Amino acid sequence: MRIVIFNVRYSPNLGDGILAECLERQLGFALPGAEIETLDLAGRTSYGAEDTGRSQALRLLQTMPPPLRRMVVERVIGSRLSALRDIWRQKIAGADAVIIGGGNLFQDDDLNFPLKIAQVLELCCEEGRPVAVHAVGVGRHWSRRAAMLFETLRRCRLIRVTVRDPGARQNWKEHFPDWPSPGIAPDPALTLAPARYAVRTHVRPLVGLCVTNPLVLKRHAGPRRDVPLATVADYFALADTLLGAGCDVLFFTNGAVEDQACLEQIENKHAQTEVAGSARCRFARRPRTPQELMALIGTLDVVAAHRLHACITAYALGIPPVGLGWDEKVESFFRMIDREPFFVPAHRGGVGNISERVLAVSGQKGDALFRHHCKEKAREAIECLAEELKRSSRRPQRETA
Repeated sequence: MRIVIFNVRYSPNLGDGILAECLERQLGFALPGAEIETLDLAGRTSYGAEDTGRSQALRLLQTMPPPLRRMVVERVIGSRLSALRDIWRQKIAGADAVIIGGGNLFQDDDLNFPLKIAQVLELCCEEGRPVAVHAVGVGRHWSRRAAMLFETLRRCRLIRVTVRDPGARQNWKEHFPDWPSPGIAPDPALTLAPARYAVRTHVRPLVGLCVTNPLVLKRHAGPRRDVPLATVADYFALADTLLGAGCDVLFFTNGAVEDQACLEQIENKHAQTEVAGSARCRFARRPRTPQELMALIGTLDVVAAHRLHACITAYALGIPPVGLGWDEKVESFFRMIDREPFFVPAHRGGVGNISERVLAVSGQKGDALFRHHCKEKAREAIECLAEELKRSSRRPQRETA
């Protein structure tokens, strides 16, 4: 059996790489002997690719009204997709089934994912290949054009649909009210093995502050929504508070270039300021692979992050996360794992509230995190996906030219 998976495996945000590798690994366990290949929806083929113009492009897009943004994005992405079409067609034609997932793929984002996923779905229809959607995030708001693109699903031979949390399921039902409610498959990154990466031997609690560029947060959160840690000064103030409370602090990122640029701004400000305990505040180099990010997170005692997969990876490794509210997907995850007290809502995202939760969770042991039902459910969902793939491969398929 040959399976092709589409997601954003080689995104500079290495959380996407972690989930993609976990999905491949677990699916390989469930389908011994199967050939499994993951293709990146942006056409990337390796980790660590530089995209120095991304921050500037984001700033430019932010100044445009939504209709113009979508028009510009569609033109740029359209040319890239044209170049990828024949490659994808060949891969899909040679597969027994196609999987789309996991990750926050069913979101609009100025037509970025709708355009890419629609092309995959069109090729699956043309080549007569069955499609499974697995453990995806689903945005609440789609433009009319995005909805039309995602509607390509209706023409496919869809064998299974799962989303990653109850919030995503509610959004899916609103977009496809006439379809059966999808199942829930928790994020594949939850299948990480804690013993392999979690190595912590600190005298004082080491708090990892995952830096996300406020430009990214504000773009996706919308103009009317507050964003915790929206400035370099906010990050600096949080670190100062935690140092004063007896913690050590490590600033790090998930690998995105624009996030690392923000971390460097914080580091420069720190270098110019002499405060008590400043030697206990460190700055991590940009991780280049999922393994580097997992190893980095595995050294921490607490993680505070906007980035969903920094929270998911920490949780999977038994490291208590504190989630910072800016998008409903982060809140949905903390609700699913029964840790809502350690989610900081956007409207209460002051430094005091964040530090209070970090300090409250810093003394917790990770053992309880290893036993939560959603971890086992993530593995079971991939096993169920494998069974559905085996069944679909035994059904007659349309011959292709």
